[in-house]
Amino acid sequence: MHKLSFNSFRILLWLWDLVTINLVVLGVGFFQNRLNFLAIHEYQLFTVVCNFAWMISVHITWLYMSKNWLDFETFFKNTLKAYLLTMAMVFVFIFLYHYPYSRMFILCVIAFFGIALLFNRIIFNMLIFTLRSKFKLSRSVVVLGNNEIARRLVHYFQHEAKLTKVVGLFSEGGPKLSTTFPVREITDLESTLAFTKQYDVKEIYSTLSPEQYPYIYELAKEAEKEFIHFKFVPDYQMFVNRNIFVDFVDDIPVLSLRNEPLQDTGNRIKKRVFDVMFSSFVIVFLLSWLIPIMAILIKLGSKGPVFFTQYRSGKDNQPFLCYKFRSLKMSDDADKKQVTKNDSRMTPLGAFMRKTNIDELPQFLNVFMGQMSVVGPRPHMLKHTEDFSNIYKQYMVRHFVKPGVTGWAQVNGFRGEIKDDDFLIKRIQYDLWYMENWSVWLDFKIIGMTIFTSVRGDENAY
Repeated sequence: MHKLSFNSFRILLWLWDLVTINLVVLGVGFFQNRLNFLAIHEYQLFTVVCNFAWMISVHITWLYMSKNWLDFETFFKNTLKAYLLTMAMVFVFIFLYHYPYSRMFILCVIAFFGIALLFNRIIFNMLIFTLRSKFKLSRSVVVLGNNEIARRLVHYFQHEAKLTKVVGLFSEGGPKLSTTFPVREITDLESTLAFTKQYDVKEIYSTLSPEQYPYIYELAKEAEKEFIHFKFVPDYQMFVNRNIFVDFVDDIPVLSLRNEPLQDTGNRIKKRVFDVMFSSFVIVFLLSWLIPIMAILIKLGSKGPVFFTQYRSGKDNQPFLCYKFRSLKMSDDADKKQVTKNDSRMTPLGAFMRKTNIDELPQFLNVFMGQMSVVGPRPHMLKHTEDFSNIYKQYMVRHFVKPGVTGWAQVNGFRGEIKDDDFLIKRIQYDLWYMENWSVWLDFKIIGMTIFTSVRGDENAY
């Protein structure tokens, strides 16, 4: 199906869901309050909040924009995420503003909106299947090549592109590409055109190098004469021996060494808004009473300041003053020596704080000030940044983003003392994976895993 047609379906479904949530709220309101519903200010405001909450939720979850949104199971899961996020925001609104909504009204809105969304998804899925069979939305394609790019194409068509089916493969030399559906093998490149006519193929994807297969140019011309779309899929790994990513400046293709979602301004804004909201919540509802208590306990336990401050490497390797609750006795090597297991500098209270991550909580002040993020690579002391960059060449790449209070490496067991080079390399690899795969939901997942690990305990937390 054409991209514009897909966009039309996305817009229609977005409007359909938006109309649904308004019909549910208005329907429940009229049923309970009869004709007085629209005249009550509290219920008018509730309707507006529900609309905004749903629009924010679908934007965060990319409900209508994900590449495999036509897959019913995936779309249903994303719908469930958007629904739960919407309900969470509505509950926060009710809690903060104390509006006197009846429990029956709230329960009915939640229940009927959930049922209506499920009904919408079933109807939409039936509509797609009907259109697919009536208007032949599904397409048959041929993939030419036997390389990593060809394998990725076949995998995508098998598992994500629900309206595309690979009917033929040309894989001269090497092992035959594996597929989960029956595919005919094209043994002779010159027979490709006859094959496409026989099986009503509308697109050919070629990953072959024209230098090795000069007939490709002739095949492309002949295919267009038969109204078959011919697409070249270049294998850039022939020139750059690693994964690369393609972007466009105007219509000029630009190759990058890695995918970086946080280079996008919109993604940075979303992450910063989340950081401000989350850190504000922690500062107001947790640190406001925890700091005085911890100050008394730390002062009673050992001499020295309440906070331990240290310059650490931030975004673009710019140093910033990082805040922590002091967990060690005062010493001259605090800016050079890592904390080790059974460290003699550790205070009794400090051991508890580090085990439960309480010592890290003042870093939400750094998050609020924009020096850190809630989630990101953990910041290292300046000396360690200098040392580690000499050990692992990709170490400095982690400084393309803000450091975090918690991170993907930490929740996967790579926190605390760096004992050897292998441990350091693994940690950096996890940090780089996070940078290249960032999403709002990944941040939520890491935060949840961090809370779980803090409660359960981590053997590397010392």
